[in-house]
Amino acid sequence: MLADPITVASSSPNPAFSFAVVKADGYGSERWDTANGYQLTFNHSTNGSGERHYMKVSQTLNATSPYTGQVSKQTAFISLSCSFPPFGWDANAKAALLKALTDTLASSAVTPAKFLGFQS
Repeated sequence: MLADPITVASSSPNPAFSFAVVKADGYGSERWDTANGYQLTFNHSTNGSGERHYMKVSQTLNATSPYTGQVSKQTAFISLSCSFPPFGWDANAKAALLKALTDTLASSAVTPAKFLGFQS
């Protein structure tokens, strides 16, 4: 199991996070950073067709509707899903494939802003 809490140093534009476990079992955990309104979820599963790993960060806040002017709770999330067949990838190859994704997103050719700006 990962540390409890998971601490993440601040990195502009985000504050520092401290995700404490609120629910956990042998297949994942739900963690909250109550100071900043973020939730971190992990899930893992295996079956005959391979394994799956899922991670999600979500944020809930009160937002004003541009249509009605009413304030309501709204939640946004970003998720990462990794699926592997039962053979062909060892732990290092799996980690390298995940790093290929994060490195590509962090590259100047892609960047999170360009990705979220519908560029592909």
